[in-house]
Amino acid sequence: MPVIDDPMQMPGRRGTIYPAPFARGFEARVKRAMTEALGLTQFGVNLTTLEPGAMSSLRHWHAKEDECVYMLEGELVLVTDDGERVLTPGMAAGFPAGEANGHHLVNRSTAPATYLEIGTRSKDEDATYPDVDLRVEKRDGKFRFFTKSGEPYE
Repeated sequence: MPVIDDPMQMPGRRGTIYPAPFARGFEARVKRAMTEALGLTQFGVNLTTLEPGAMSSLRHWHAKEDECVYMLEGELVLVTDDGERVLTPGMAAGFPAGEANGHHLVNRSTAPATYLEIGTRSKDEDATYPDVDLRVEKRDGKFRFFTKSGEPYE
């Protein structure tokens, strides 16, 4: 049975896979991917830290994948179509697949904040980004980014 003794000691990935026009500003987000280390295949688990000023992603929603976050340390602001809500340790938020309510987390505090990010790992997915000219398609596990009108990003 795989066990990770201290997930915070795992290598962290900074940045994002967004295309160039949208990739800036994610250097202060650190994701520690635990999924493969734990031998999981059906859902993903990341231990994510947002340093002050960082955000989790561009605001988005998924067609097929459920997402959940569970706050461990610090304070983050959850931004959705419904407005903003402060999340603190012990709080959780869920984002059901197909619910067209864009969401992301922002660290507006002066200290790092850490949360667990858990979600479906569908081979095929579509995600919508309501605030910018971006949408993503994942087919057979490979991501492709497009404008909302369908032009591919290089």
